[in-house]
Amino acid sequence: MFDLKGYESALLDGAWITLLVALLSLLLAVTLGLLGALAKLSAVRPLRWLATLYTTVIRGIPDLVLMMLIFFGGQVLLNNSLYSLNESLNNWLGGGDPNHEWTSYVPDYIEISPFIAGIITIGFIFGAYMAETFRGAILSVDKGELEAARAYGMGPLLVFRRVLFPQMMRHALPGLGNNWLVLLKTTALVSIIGLDDMVRSASLAAGATQLPFTFYMAVALIFLLFTTLSTSLLRWAERHYAIPGR
Repeated sequence: MFDLKGYESALLDGAWITLLVALLSLLLAVTLGLLGALAKLSAVRPLRWLATLYTTVIRGIPDLVLMMLIFFGGQVLLNNSLYSLNESLNNWLGGGDPNHEWTSYVPDYIEISPFIAGIITIGFIFGAYMAETFRGAILSVDKGELEAARAYGMGPLLVFRRVLFPQMMRHALPGLGNNWLVLLKTTALVSIIGLDDMVRSASLAAGATQLPFTFYMAVALIFLLFTTLSTSLLRWAERHYAIPGR
């Protein structure tokens, strides 16, 4: 249907990178979301404040701006911090010796790859949304089951692993699935920081062949395939883990 002028392999490689970024970002987002949800429900007030600040700030800043801040600003901040650390170590270990030779005790410069920056940014962003999803799911778990587990002698970690987590995931599945679909589409933003994902591969191919419609339509169809498969799997999971009475 589409003549991709020999760029099929480039698009497929880009599609694999896109999928890899999405899956790793999802893993980070779920981890941050669980920690954020538990912090927001914690009895420790500073943890609640920190989690609330995280979800409020992240959900209030556009994804594109956050991507640029982490990729460019984060790299500058990291390398300035490394230089300051080296300077402090040299001043301390040199002991005021004028003959002390400057030594790099930690790397002077670290370059953040677009792949890592994309995963961190997307995971960080959707961790805030996941936190709200998981918080609502935790509140939906029957408190009697948690109290029974504690009365049985289970510790906090065992209660979370064997009672709270399995129960809350049944409530969280619809919101989790929706966040995954939005996250998957958000991966298109990583192309602007130089990652050779599917969108960037299509952009380069379109520029070389002057066929933008062909390549961007191919990208749209691949994204549609990803989301359709994801939706089918999510529907199966929701039926399999359905809450009785719903």
